[in-house]
Amino acid sequence: MKVYLIRHGETTGDVENRYGGTYDDHLTERGQNSARDLAEKLADKNIEKLFSSPYFRAHETAEILGRKLNLTPETINDLRERNSYGILSGLTKTEAADKFPEEVLDVKDIHKTVPGAEDYSDFARRVENALNNLAETNGGTIAIVTHGGPIKMVFRGILNKGEMETEDCAFAVLGNNNGKGWQLIDSDGITEREQN
Repeated sequence: MKVYLIRHGETTGDVENRYGGTYDDHLTERGQNSARDLAEKLADKNIEKLFSSPYFRAHETAEILGRKLNLTPETINDLRERNSYGILSGLTKTEAADKFPEEVLDVKDIHKTVPGAEDYSDFARRVENALNNLAETNGGTIAIVTHGGPIKMVFRGILNKGEMETEDCAFAVLGNNNGKGWQLIDSDGITEREQN
């Protein structure tokens, strides 16, 4: 089986410099255009099924892809972004720094959990289980529109590739050979994070 693991396009929250996570924002015009460009790239990849996180930004990206690929996106709740920001979600980074300076520092460490946030190990388990369930119930080639957090977790926790940066509408192509684990086949817009 082959999986195209895709990040959504640019969002209103990106432009407004807000903490995302569970903040359910929409694609910008630029984000919609990036999704259309991505749809052209994927048009000849023989994708048979299309899945999406429930958040607007992912679902809107999947709908744009689906129009080109002639597929209707199916929503899978466990493919959603991690609620890593908790009480910071939806705040601009300036507002958050004023109101919650300690929590702003804490969210820089993926293993710390600020009030109202999802524990990292629970998040990682949720995404990995969703990915494995899709592998067990689907053959051929599928696409999943999700978020930067789940994609980075896959690279970090499943592929053992370290810390990555993901551009808007970036994707990784993963292979799973009869449940024998995941392999990275290709990627576009995903690069290794430079160490400080």
